[in-house]
Amino acid sequence: MNKEIKTEKVKTTPEERLHHAREYAARCLREEAQAVLDLIPQLDENFEKAVDMMYRCRGKIIVTGVGKSGNVGAKIAATLSSTGTPAFFINPLDAYHGDLGVMTPDDIVLAISNSGQTDELLRFVPILLHMHVPIIGMSRNPESLLAKYSEIHIKVFVDHEACPLNLAPTSSTTAALAMGDALAIALMQVRDFRPRDFAQFHPGGELGKRLLTKAEDVMRTEDLPIIPEDMNLGKAIINVSKGLLGMGVSLDSDNRVVGLITDGDIRRAMEKWQARFFDHTVSEIMTRTPKIVSPSTKVTEIQRVMHQYKIHSVLVCDKEKHLLGIVDSYAASLLNQ
Repeated sequence: MNKEIKTEKVKTTPEERLHHAREYAARCLREEAQAVLDLIPQLDENFEKAVDMMYRCRGKIIVTGVGKSGNVGAKIAATLSSTGTPAFFINPLDAYHGDLGVMTPDDIVLAISNSGQTDELLRFVPILLHMHVPIIGMSRNPESLLAKYSEIHIKVFVDHEACPLNLAPTSSTTAALAMGDALAIALMQVRDFRPRDFAQFHPGGELGKRLLTKAEDVMRTEDLPIIPEDMNLGKAIINVSKGLLGMGVSLDSDNRVVGLITDGDIRRAMEKWQARFFDHTVSEIMTRTPKIVSPSTKVTEIQRVMHQYKIHSVLVCDKEKHLLGIVDSYAASLLNQ
């Protein structure tokens, strides 16, 4: 009778494995580099269509994704913005809390998901379809739900992860990031983006100059969403939507700020009052102490305030609280390159 021969893997200690750290790193880099090179044969007419759509976009490129895809998306949005294509990142989980106010049918959404089946992202899709915002999907699976609901789908297929367990997103995120760079660079070429244009997007010709940029340099001063505090909430919704900032500001007769309402305030009021919602006015739900900055406030400080208080816009006023303008998260993010 043949006896079954069992072999055991030789165990090593962490100290022994440390001697192979460079070998592990080299293997990872080779595999991720190969994953990027493998994207070249995947470039097809959909990539060209995506570049064409983004080039002709009259609004903004809104990049979205969840988890690691979200991290990649934030970087892609930053690269697009710094190279002449207005873009910013939205987490789909935040879309239900005011961020929808910045979207218009003139915008395009670049949705990133490795599987193309991410629940949190797919719940965001029906809203975009209802708003008639076109979607460019980016995933490994051209048969995924994301691909199905996208007007254009860019395939980013990776055979395996550099992770030795084939679990941690490594090669896949590197490939998605590289494809995002490919989109940005292709758009630069189509736009004939020159050094002088780069300088315009990076004041002073250096990224560090953003530390000197002030609220008055980036604030919006025209078509501000002004709503009287005695306005019926039904009319207020229309004015807030037209303002495209997800908010409305109430002023007194001397143009001083007395309050602010957001999409979130309106949603909570609808849930509270339901059928009686239209019987109430702006003054009943507005925040009477909104975040206000001076024209000389650095944009880096504005970004800190937005992050700390989880808000998307700040009001720019003089010492007497006269409204001068509004800085939203999109304007502030343009300097975050």
